Amino acid sequence: MAEPVNPRQPDLELWPIGNCQVSGLIDEAAGLVWGCVPRVDGDPVFCALLNGEQDKAGVWRFELEGQVSASQHYERNTPILVTRLEAGDGSAVEIHDFCPRFERSGRMYRPVAYARIVRPVAGTPRLKVALHPMKNYGAQLAETTHGTNHVRYLVGPQAIRLSTDAPVGYILEGRSYRVESDQHFFLGPDEPFSGNVRSEVRRMEALTSKYWKNWVRGLHIPFEWQEEVIRCAISLKLCQHEETGAIVAALTTSIPEAPHSERNWDYRYCWIRDSYYTVQALNRLGALDVLEKYLAYLRNIVDSAQGGQIQPLYSVMGEGELNETTAAHLAGYRGMGPVRVGNAAYKQVQHDCYGQIVMPTVQSFLDRRLMRVADDHDFASLEQVGEMAWKMHDQPDAGLWEFRTRQEVHTYSAVMCWAACDRLATTAHYLGKAERETFWRDRAEKIRETIETEAWVEGRDGEGGHYGASFQSDYLDASLLQMVELRFLKPDNPRFQSTFAAIEKVLRRGEHMLRYASEDDFGLPETAFNVCTFWLIEALHLAGRDEEARELFETMLRHSTKSGLLSEDLDFETGELWGNFPQTYSLVGVINGAGLLSRPWSEIR
Repeated sequence: MAEPVNPRQPDLELWPIGNCQVSGLIDEAAGLVWGCVPRVDGDPVFCALLNGEQDKAGVWRFELEGQVSASQHYERNTPILVTRLEAGDGSAVEIHDFCPRFERSGRMYRPVAYARIVRPVAGTPRLKVALHPMKNYGAQLAETTHGTNHVRYLVGPQAIRLSTDAPVGYILEGRSYRVESDQHFFLGPDEPFSGNVRSEVRRMEALTSKYWKNWVRGLHIPFEWQEEVIRCAISLKLCQHEETGAIVAALTTSIPEAPHSERNWDYRYCWIRDSYYTVQALNRLGALDVLEKYLAYLRNIVDSAQGGQIQPLYSVMGEGELNETTAAHLAGYRGMGPVRVGNAAYKQVQHDCYGQIVMPTVQSFLDRRLMRVADDHDFASLEQVGEMAWKMHDQPDAGLWEFRTRQEVHTYSAVMCWAACDRLATTAHYLGKAERETFWRDRAEKIRETIETEAWVEGRDGEGGHYGASFQSDYLDASLLQMVELRFLKPDNPRFQSTFAAIEKVLRRGEHMLRYASEDDFGLPETAFNVCTFWLIEALHLAGRDEEARELFETMLRHSTKSGLLSEDLDFETGELWGNFPQTYSLVGVINGAGLLSRPWSEIR
C-alpha cells in the first residue's frame, strides 16, 4: 500500500475560484488556504497560505483517510475546480469548488459565499472536514455557534454561516466519517439557507457553469494556445470587483518577490497602471463587460481628483488612503514575513497614471458597441487628466517600479504623458473638435521633443546609444521596450533598435528578463519580472525574430502552475515562481503574446 500524503509547506500550485465579489485559492489537496471577506481586500478568514504551514488554522480542508494522491482540473471554460482525492485502499472522493455567479431576478447573483460539493466516487471513503476560519488577520480562531444543519462562524462584526447536509456534529468535533452519498456545503451570509441545500447548491453549480461558458463563448481568441488564453482571461475577470469595476493587481498579499527579501507587498488594490494593461488585453479578446465597468470606476476616480493629482492606486471602493501596516499574527509565506496590509505606494507620485487613464477611456468615445458612449462632458473631464500629464511630463516621480527612496524624471512616465496628449488629440479629431486636436497634438510633439533630447544617452567607444530609464541617468529598465507598444516609436526606428540591443545585453538572463539590474531600496533584484519577459517576447516578434519569440513564449508557459497561471516573479536559476498570485501583469503577457504569435484562423487548413 502506498504511503499517505504528508502535510507540506505552502507553494504557488494554487487554483483560483471566485465570482467577482469574493475569491479563494485552493491548494493541491483541495484546501481553501486563502480567502478574504467580504471582498478581496477584506480580512483573510482563510489565511493558512500565510500562516507558515498550510495545515494550520485558517483553512477549509477535506481530509481523506489514507490519502495517497490528488489530481485537479477546472471544468472546461469555467473557474469551477474539480479535485479527486484517492486513498491507498482505492477509495476516492471528488470535490467541486466554486463561488456562485449567475443572473437572478434581473441582476447578477454573486454572494459572499463559497460552495463545495463532495462526491464519493470509489470504495468507501472516510473523510474529516477541517473548517477553521480565523479573524483579525490570523489573530484568533472564529468563535462558533450551531444549529441542526448549520454552523455560524463569528469572523468579525458579522458572521458567516455554513449550511450543509453533512453531519454537523462530525464537523464541529473534527471526526472522520464514512461518506456514502454526495454532500453539499454553502459557506455564505449569516441567514437561513433558502430551499434544500442539496438541490440548491447543485442548481447554483449548473447556473454558474452556464454563465462562464457563455462568457468564454463571446471571446475572440487566437487559434493557438486557446486553453491558456481562456484560463488567463477567466482569471483576469476574477480580479475585477464587479460592484465598482476596480481591478486588483493580484488576489494575495505578501508573497515575497524572492526568498527572505522582505519585498512583500499587498496587491489587493487597484493600480491604474496594472488595470490599464488588464483591460487592454481583455479588450483585444472582446471582453467589453470588464472594460465598461472599469471605465465607470475611472470616471469616479477622475471626478474625485477634481483636476488634481491622480494616485497610482486606490482601494476597490475608490478609497485613496491605504495605510500600510503589518499583520503580527501571520508568519508569512513559508514563514517569510512580514505580512503587509495596505500599501504605502498610494502616497507616491507616479506620472504614468495619466496616460493609463486616457488610453482606455478613448474607446468610450469611439466604440458604438458600448452601453454608454462618452460625450462632450466626459471629454472635458478627460482633458483635465491631460492637463496634469502636460504639467507633470518632465517632473520627477517614483516611476512604474515604485522606488521608495528616490525620484527622477522616468522616461516611461514621460512617454505615458505623451500618450495622454496624443490620444486626446486623436479623440478630438474623431469628435470633430479641430481646435482641441491642434492643441493636444502640439503638446504631444513638445513632450516628444523633450524625451528625445533628455532621455537619449549617446553611445561610448563607437557603440550605439540608447534611451535611459530616466532623464538623469543612463541605466536601463525593461519598460523602455513599451515605447513601440505605446506608438511613441516604430519597430524599425534606429533608436529603438539600439535601445533593444542594449536592454538584451544588460537585462536579459537567458530565457528571462529583469526589470532593471541596478540596486534599489532593497539591494540588487534576485528574480526576473515575468511581464518583462513577455515584453521581451513582443520586442523579439517586432524585430522579426519570431522563432526565438515562440520558443521563449513556450518556455514561459511551461513555468505556469498546473492551474495555467503565473505569479509576478520567477527565479531565473531554479524556475520557481515567486510574488503575488495570480498576477494580472503576467496573465496579460500570456494573452498578448498568444495574440501576436499565433497563426491566424484564416491560415488553418
